[in-house]
Amino acid sequence: MSYEAVLRRRLAEQLAAGGHLRTRPWRDAVEAVSRHELLRGGFFDRIDGKGPTAWVPVMSHDPLWLERCYEDESLVTQVAGTIVPGDLRGEIMRAPTSSSTMPSLVVRMLEDLGVEDGQHVLEIGTGTGYSTALLCHRLGDGLVTTVEVDDGVSARAGAALGTCGLFPRRVVGDGLAGHMAHAPYDRVIATCGVVTLPYSWIEQTRPGGSVLATVGGWMYSSELARLTVHQDGTASGRFLGGGVSFMLARPQAPPPLGVLPDLSRGNERRTAIGADAVDGWDERFVAQLAAPRAQHVRLDRDGRTEHVLLDVEAGSWAVLWEDGSDGWAVRQGGPDRLWDDVEEHVSRWRADGSPPLERFEITVTPDRQSIAWPRRAE
Repeated sequence: MSYEAVLRRRLAEQLAAGGHLRTRPWRDAVEAVSRHELLRGGFFDRIDGKGPTAWVPVMSHDPLWLERCYEDESLVTQVAGTIVPGDLRGEIMRAPTSSSTMPSLVVRMLEDLGVEDGQHVLEIGTGTGYSTALLCHRLGDGLVTTVEVDDGVSARAGAALGTCGLFPRRVVGDGLAGHMAHAPYDRVIATCGVVTLPYSWIEQTRPGGSVLATVGGWMYSSELARLTVHQDGTASGRFLGGGVSFMLARPQAPPPLGVLPDLSRGNERRTAIGADAVDGWDERFVAQLAAPRAQHVRLDRDGRTEHVLLDVEAGSWAVLWEDGSDGWAVRQGGPDRLWDDVEEHVSRWRADGSPPLERFEITVTPDRQSIAWPRRAE
């Protein structure tokens, strides 16, 4: 057995021991697919310091590169929308825009997808092609369609998959539109996050089929949702829990904050719920339901820490601070009262017993997406 095969088997054993890899077909796929072939172009290592996060390339000639390819970690493969490891010597301080997701999450999602032999799968977000390769091994190339918005990312994945002898139907385009030409699909799986689940994914899925995607908001709390498509063209389901997070699909990423509004003007009051209410994952998810287009930033100003919620497109904002009497104050401006909505939503969720996110239900129709938790009986 080659050293690479030993690494593949060791990874499969680790994923199985962690409860992520649960069935034989997917274990066979993990033991067969060479993740390192999909990372030949290298990846970026994160360098933390006092300033902004920096990234440094790790190339295939690095003595630890091969072993790192089979660790259960996400590996950033592109930053700033265009820069790959081979483009750079030294550090870069820009945001990641593509990565190879940690294998434990990849196989957990594939297991949760509930795919069966002979089913046709649409994958949104090809990335490096690792999950694509696992799908091809499990189902066969002809039953896998994968869509990637970035033509460079798609081309690199296609070349790497070809090296592995895998040739899925590969499409360059907006994954939020799906790929109608080869619909309907039995399963749709997204390896990017969304704020609003596109209805195109629903209408391109057979009745009885499933859509698996990570749904969240611009406060960056998200959960994996599995929906079943119904005969009437709607879909519904629940969240699966576990705090799953992906980079947001580029068309649904938040806009730049730009110049902050004058936070000294607006209506001020005390608030029963402070900014610490959005520290927890579940609480922040609930807050996003009330303000899905709001971003949260912290400012150190006038000797205190202020928490700012800002909806750039609507022009609404709220700033919160501890008022020195074991409470919080809020000042709000713009056409909407962001914190009033958040406060009402979080208070109602708490009054209903703070149900966990896996009890929330999500419904998608041609017109809207709705997310609700079980209400406590009066």
